[in-house]
Amino acid sequence: MILLLLLLPNLNILAGLLEEPTENWLHIRTYLLQSYIKNSLVLVGATAVMTIITGTLLAYLVAFYDFPLRGFMRWALILPLAVPPYMAAYTYSGIVSFTGPIQTFLRNTVGVSPNQKYFQIMSPEGAVFIFSLFLYPYVYLMVKAFFEKQSSALIESAQLLGRSPVEILIYTLLPLARPAIIGGVSLVIMEVLNDYGVVHYFGIPVFSTAIFRAWFGMGDLNSAIKLAGLLMILVFATVVIEKLLRGRLSFSYSKSAVRPLVPRRLHKTPAILALTFCLLIFSFGFVIPVFQLFYWGLLTYRSILNYEFIASLFNSVMLAGITSSVIVILALIIGNFARISTNQLGNIVSRIALIGYSIPGTVIAIGVVTFFIQMDSRIYWLYKPIIGGSKKLVLSTSIVMLVFAYIIRFLAIGYNAVDSGFEKIGRKYFEASRTLGANIARTFLLVDLPMLKPAVTGGFILVFVDILKELPLTLILRPFNFHTLATKAFQYANDEMVQEAAIASLIIITVSFLSIYLFYKTAERT
Repeated sequence: MILLLLLLPNLNILAGLLEEPTENWLHIRTYLLQSYIKNSLVLVGATAVMTIITGTLLAYLVAFYDFPLRGFMRWALILPLAVPPYMAAYTYSGIVSFTGPIQTFLRNTVGVSPNQKYFQIMSPEGAVFIFSLFLYPYVYLMVKAFFEKQSSALIESAQLLGRSPVEILIYTLLPLARPAIIGGVSLVIMEVLNDYGVVHYFGIPVFSTAIFRAWFGMGDLNSAIKLAGLLMILVFATVVIEKLLRGRLSFSYSKSAVRPLVPRRLHKTPAILALTFCLLIFSFGFVIPVFQLFYWGLLTYRSILNYEFIASLFNSVMLAGITSSVIVILALIIGNFARISTNQLGNIVSRIALIGYSIPGTVIAIGVVTFFIQMDSRIYWLYKPIIGGSKKLVLSTSIVMLVFAYIIRFLAIGYNAVDSGFEKIGRKYFEASRTLGANIARTFLLVDLPMLKPAVTGGFILVFVDILKELPLTLILRPFNFHTLATKAFQYANDEMVQEAAIASLIIITVSFLSIYLFYKTAERT
């Protein structure tokens, strides 16, 4: 019942495709839709290629070779994930602008007046640069985990056959790592399609900006629903293609004794080159934007840290805390049901729980709005005696709608964390407790839940951080004059007050950084 309720908003979107088109939709379909599709595909395709190259090459270096600072780089290369792409876009736009530090240094110190076309980052190419630099860790993490599980015998066999390191990478390792690469890049594609902050700030017409323009600019919810439906179809097509490309590929060893991979020590020039490449990516993906935000924060904190900012911080923590708690509870219920279910129903339920994360935030927002407006009209009789007057849109103008949308979007993250905990503890303790006469509820509370504490804590933190960074859903569904840290940073940047967006951005990045570091160290110990 809960999952059916979460599916209804998305079904509303698909049903909206069959409604009678408006004049605005006919105009969009005739003159604008082609550019939305083209720009979206260009951003997705170019970002996918760049993240595959960057993430795979970095994973190959840290998995197969030993060079100075390798231990640090293994986890530091994950940190660009802590910087939301839309915040990176504001930061780099300020860095390379006419009054930014680079051009100011060239004019005042070097005495060179640079050509502005070489510093034009607010373009599709600039968006690809931002997406690639801050989303490649999805590919890096998956491919690194795969490479580090390889047997030394595999590499030695290829070397005995006369293969060079480059040939081993191209002809042996990459074909084996194809499932990991496809899995990582599919997450990158979902993030690109979900983005609104980067493409809006750079002025690139894609589906997410078109949905905002149709709804808020034209006041046409019908056209917004149709655009959301087309974007949902594009996402589903991406998922299907990912499944077809990955197929049923799996690789295992014929021997039970597998010698772990021992990284090969690099010396002199190769070691310097490997370290330089890792440092460049780490610097551009984390160090430079964070230091620039820190500098801007020092300049503006006196004017930013006021009651309004504290209220935004409180709103962010409140929303993230409430929603994360609800998601973890739902994940525990669904995960426990899927575990004890003896038929296919448990498998179906678990797959439904994972759908939301693959759907862009703008699409979910449209579906949730239409769903809550319908709900308001149907249950108005219930709260009319309480509120009085003629106000009919109660639920659809409250944070209840926003929390509901967050649950749809991020349930998969909490469920994956909890499900991994269930897999780790298995069924033996559950079965032993049931054999001793305890019912399912008592077994869950007294036996399973204490052992699931690390997974529950991890799922809560992951969801908390993602909600803290979420922008499209919050922009569309927040009540009037309700701000979070993400919307506050977006508002400042959109008003050309990039420096004032630094404090909110730094808080989000700091929380994300601590979470990433904590999870990496926990995973390493495990």
